[in-house]
Amino acid sequence: MDHLQTGTIQTMTVERKIDTGYVLIKNGSEALLHHSETEKALEEGNTVDVFLYPDKKGNVIASAKLPHVVIDTYGWAKVVEVLPHLGAFVDIGTTKEILVSKDDLPLFENVWPQPGDKLFVTLGRDKKGRLLAIPATEGVIAREVELAPEDLINQPVGGTVYHTSREGAAILTDDDYRGFIHYTERKEEPRLGEYVEGRVIEVKADGTLNISLRSLKQHSMGEDAEEILSFMKEQGGQMAFTDKSDPEDIRGTFQISKAAFKRAVGRLMKEGKIEQRDGYTYLKD
Repeated sequence: MDHLQTGTIQTMTVERKIDTGYVLIKNGSEALLHHSETEKALEEGNTVDVFLYPDKKGNVIASAKLPHVVIDTYGWAKVVEVLPHLGAFVDIGTTKEILVSKDDLPLFENVWPQPGDKLFVTLGRDKKGRLLAIPATEGVIAREVELAPEDLINQPVGGTVYHTSREGAAILTDDDYRGFIHYTERKEEPRLGEYVEGRVIEVKADGTLNISLRSLKQHSMGEDAEEILSFMKEQGGQMAFTDKSDPEDIRGTFQISKAAFKRAVGRLMKEGKIEQRDGYTYLKD
C-alpha cells in the first residue's frame, strides 16, 4: 500500500460517502474530504483532484481547494498571522494556513514579516511529518530571476524583500529582477516580505540591480535637514553632532551617511537656522 504524500496534489477516487464528507482512496490509502473542503457534491466512483495535508492527529485530510504552493513548487504566500514563539503563518491558496518556522525567519524580530507581507516559499515537512512553508534560498531565487537591461538607471522600481542581513536587503522586483539595497541606501531596515519602492542606482554586469530607497540628493537633503531640526528641538535646541562627528555615530542616530549629514547641516547653516561652536550644533533664534 503506497503512503499518501501530504503537501501534494493527488487525483483520488470517492470510495464512499459518510456524514462528514467523503472517504477518498488511491492505491489502497485513504484520505477524508470534509464537506467544507469541497463545493461540489460527489458520488461513489467520482475522481477528484485534492490537496493533502495532515490534521493535528496526523490523519490525512483532503481539500478540493488547490493551493499554488506545494512540495517542490515555489510561490508567493501572504502572511496572515505572526506569533513570536512560533513564526509566521501564510496563506498558500488552500483552506489550511502553513507555518514558516521562526528558525527560518531573521534573528531579529523587528525585521520579521507582518500580516499582509508576502514570502516566496515552498512546502516541506518536519521530523513529525507536519507541513511547513520554507522560504526560498538565494540559489532558488537565482533560477527565478531575469537579467535586467542596462537602461534602468534612476528608473523607479518596486519589489518584495526575500532576504535581510546586516549588509542590506535583497528583493525580487515586479519584473523578476534581483535587486540589492545596501544598508547605506535606506533609512530604515525593510522587513522580510515587505514591498518596497525605490530607484535603480546601478545595473551590474551580472544583470542584477543595486537599488536605493533614498531620494535623489537634491530631494533628500531637505528631508534630512527637517529630521535634524526635529531632533535638535527634541534635545532642547542643541546636539552633540557637527560636520566633524564620527560617521558611525551619525548613522546610528540619523540613519544617513556623514556626507548626507554634512549636506543637510550645510543647508541649515546657509539658511541661518543653526550654528556650530565648541563641538556642538545649536538652533539659532
